[in-house]
Amino acid sequence: MFTGIITHVGRIEALHPLGCGPDHGLRLQVAATPDYLDDVGLGDSIAINGACMTVTTLDRAGGAFTVDVSAESLARTTGLDQPGPVNLEKALRATDRLGSHIVSGHVDGVGTVTRLEPVGESWTLGVLAPPVLAKYLAYKGSITVNGVSLTINQVTDRPDGCEVTINLIPHTVQHTTLGTLAAGSRVNLEIDMMARYVERMLSLGATPASA
Repeated sequence: MFTGIITHVGRIEALHPLGCGPDHGLRLQVAATPDYLDDVGLGDSIAINGACMTVTTLDRAGGAFTVDVSAESLARTTGLDQPGPVNLEKALRATDRLGSHIVSGHVDGVGTVTRLEPVGESWTLGVLAPPVLAKYLAYKGSITVNGVSLTINQVTDRPDGCEVTINLIPHTVQHTTLGTLAAGSRVNLEIDMMARYVERMLSLGATPASA
């Protein structure tokens, strides 16, 4: 589990095919500072741009680790198939503060940035989510964009999806990769986990279980 609070901006340095067919994935070599990897071990989970991945090799001294990304994950995410900066978050410990909302690291869909504009000291980010995610998005609800937990300030339903408007404070722009986005950029989206359960209960007409 994760919180959506980005703890480091790393970089995908290299990609190595895990096979020669379309059903094979990629091995990503990710660079990070050595101190960031001090408490990371083989098999640990790290969210990369919001997608939960498992550390398969580790070079603490060299500030690098690798993860294996399946073809399925590559097909359902964006930004994991090319070199470049990525948002990183280590898995949540039971004793950690939950500073935002519970994030699973499972990408629900890929959205498209509609705008990123300065407003006062902050920035306004617009993202068009796929129609299938529209019912999970609400005013003042939570959404994860490329691994960053954010609050929705406005929801606009459109024929081609649901556009959410989000305010980015300067700290978020400076300490994540969201400041590099532009209209047309594709981003990984994860909806609020609680919304998933509510939708499931309503669809089944569920009532609370008795003791």
